[in-house]
Amino acid sequence: MPVKIRLQRHGKKGKPFFWIVAADTRAKRDGKFLDKLGIYNPNTNPATIELDVDGAVKWLQNGAQPTDTARAILSYKGALLKKHLAGGVKKGALTEEQAEEKFNAWLEEKEGKVDAKKESLTKAQEAEKAKALEAEKEVNAKRDAEAREAAEAETKAAAEAEAAATAEATDDATVEAAEEEVGAATAEEANTEDKKDA
Repeated sequence: MPVKIRLQRHGKKGKPFFWIVAADTRAKRDGKFLDKLGIYNPNTNPATIELDVDGAVKWLQNGAQPTDTARAILSYKGALLKKHLAGGVKKGALTEEQAEEKFNAWLEEKEGKVDAKKESLTKAQEAEKAKALEAEKEVNAKRDAEAREAAEAETKAAAEAEAAATAEATDDATVEAAEEEVGAATAEEANTEDKKDA
């Protein structure tokens, strides 16, 4: 029975989530499988990969053929290297301890690279957040300045309107006083004329 190590799709539309499985080549993509070897989640950055390296090596040694994507994942997690080292041990080129040392050294180096990538991503995110915050502060400062200008213009307009109203009231009072004076003068003239006539 030909066996392939391949991805089995799960997850909702637009958010794929994969199982890494060893399955019969004749089975459907998301159908029956022989062994679940791990998971692969491409939605995170960097992608989340959990793999049973020893199980994958066992299937590879038994002749399972990985698909292109599965091969890339197996290579990334070190399953192909471990199979290669196991071949060297079988041929007598290496001892079990040397192979284990080489594999652990490779794992440490790989973890260092992944951690460096995670750190650079978090730094980039923080820089992006700081930039967005600065832009927001600028917009807020501009908005506050415009609000202050509008408030000053309003108070200025209110003061001018009040001054105009006061000036108008004083003009009205002056006109009324003048009219009263004219009326009083006219009344006095009328009285004097009446006295002359009498």
